[in-house]
Amino acid sequence: MPNIVLFSGSSHQDLSQRVADRLGLELGKVVTKKFSNQETSVEIGESVRGEDVYIIQSGCGEINDNLMELLIMINACKIASSSRVTAVIPCFPYARQDKKDKSRAPISAKLVANMLSVAGADHIITMDLHASQIQGFFDIPVDNLYAEPAVLQWIRENITEWRNCIIVSPDAGGAKRSPLEQFRSDRPCSLSAGKGKLFRGVHFRFVVTSIPPQFLLDILVILISWSKLFPNRQNSLAEAWSVITISGGLESSEAPCPKRTDYMATLTRTLSPLAAPYTEQVTSIADRLNVEFALIHKERKKANEVDRMVLVGDVKDRVAILVDDMADTCGTICHAADKLLSAGATKVYAILTHGIFSGPAISRINNAAFEAVVVTNTIPQEDKMKHCSKIQVIDISMILAEAIRRTHNGESVSYLFSHVPL
Repeated sequence: MPNIVLFSGSSHQDLSQRVADRLGLELGKVVTKKFSNQETSVEIGESVRGEDVYIIQSGCGEINDNLMELLIMINACKIASSSRVTAVIPCFPYARQDKKDKSRAPISAKLVANMLSVAGADHIITMDLHASQIQGFFDIPVDNLYAEPAVLQWIRENITEWRNCIIVSPDAGGAKRSPLEQFRSDRPCSLSAGKGKLFRGVHFRFVVTSIPPQFLLDILVILISWSKLFPNRQNSLAEAWSVITISGGLESSEAPCPKRTDYMATLTRTLSPLAAPYTEQVTSIADRLNVEFALIHKERKKANEVDRMVLVGDVKDRVAILVDDMADTCGTICHAADKLLSAGATKVYAILTHGIFSGPAISRINNAAFEAVVVTNTIPQEDKMKHCSKIQVIDISMILAEAIRRTHNGESVSYLFSHVPL
């Protein structure tokens, strides 16, 4: 291809070489080094005047150094009169810091977006942003590619029982909870079976409950999480709420009745039939495989530490496939795997776009009951695979290469949202 130059940062040179080979190009000459005071130095070793420049640098490893290296490379190409500079960032750094979730918290993803724009980037290509609204942090075009087509291909080729699987989201998210201990009480509640009801063409039995006030928040957490899964249905929360008839008041403590854990299990089974009418809107992976979907709501005591989980969905006698955009210390997915197995799942797989695997992640995966933990190569995995045989890698270099080719030629990249390039 004429008038195109492809450079690689130091974070993931193997992926950059795969992309270059796919495009039939040689990687551009660039030398990166550090001075004795740890400042980053970049030297572009060839002319980029009037060229369409693509710089591949993933947000992994020494993230701060690699981010600074990317910014310097962008600026070096921009002031060397390149016609356009596109930053190809398979794993976007600081993507988890995308909102002000507490007082005085920074929105670091917005800061990174500003830095890339100021450095001179004209276009961003990335994959599976942690939150799609990060695209709105930029005033320049952003192409957020998806690993989903490659994931679907892997599932069909490697999981023989995929037709009997259920896709599980390990984090419903969105609902903040009070840390007060009164909301975690094991005080008793009573349950009674209600009549069958027709709800959107689905017959099921619901539960009429007489519950302690502290359990109301548990119900709200699940219902709010449920509504987050159906953003296209404004009345989904009200519809889900209409399934449960709640009468206040606490039964006598002398009466034999189940404790909170039994109550939550029954509530989960009650809400599960709601999944069927909305499967197509919950996740496109479940839709395209024509299988059902479940979710797990998790509550954190602090970052990277999960307090408890609530499963919404029926996984009994099915292959459970956990799907998430990233895993760091892997506490969430390992807890989720235990939850799914205890709920009757026959096998558990985890499929992740970005396998960060920091801290105790590898030991946790080795000790967990996963059949496999599948990640893409947006982040280098060679060293981690040596210490964990459960990790398998999906190559997404062809998706990035095709996105670069289509961008350079002025073609649409929408095809890549649902297809793997041949």
